[in-house]
Amino acid sequence: MAFGINRDELTRWKKAVSAGEIAFLTHYWIDRRFPGITTVTKVGCSDLARLTSWCEHNGLPAKYIHNRSPFPHFDLIGPQQPEILRREGLWEQLERFKML
Repeated sequence: MAFGINRDELTRWKKAVSAGEIAFLTHYWIDRRFPGITTVTKVGCSDLARLTSWCEHNGLPAKYIHNRSPFPHFDLIGPQQPEILRREGLWEQLERFKML
């Protein structure tokens, strides 16, 4: 279940993903399969080659890309999430979701 984002943020993410950009959308998230994990960042891009390259560049297994048209994405969770958000300069998301 996702919460903590608004429709405008989701719309901007979808527009960027559809345009072939690497786009980030962080939200609160609860899933019993991942105890202790409270946030996820959806890293999306409609250009699968570009998204695959981004995953590989960041040491992430591209085999876990959710190839769901029209918004393919990789679910970034766990310890690498804040590390990658810092590297990408996404300070607002880090602060807002208390990952600093």
